[in-house]
Amino acid sequence: MKTKKLFTIAAVSVGLAFGVTTQATEKHEGQTVKSSDVPAAVQSAAQAQAQGGAIVRWEKEGSNFGAIIDKNGRQIGLEMDANGKVLSKRNETKQRY
Repeated sequence: MKTKKLFTIAAVSVGLAFGVTTQATEKHEGQTVKSSDVPAAVQSAAQAQAQGGAIVRWEKEGSNFGAIIDKNGRQIGLEMDANGKVLSKRNETKQRY
């Protein structure tokens, strides 16, 4: 009887550990959206950050928006809230395959 309980506990523990590991390695990407679906404040903020670069793609994840900017062959990702406040910046060039 003790062996059965021990086996059950071990199986559940392994399952939970595997689920946490898998979830931690998943890449969270936003859904691609049209520029017409992006609020004007977000578009203005992205243009200001682009400084002469071109916005090549818009993304939406939850209530936040993302802009991928191409400037001189380098891609930069911006994450902004719906009011245009920049939440984060990242180098997208490294992440492309």
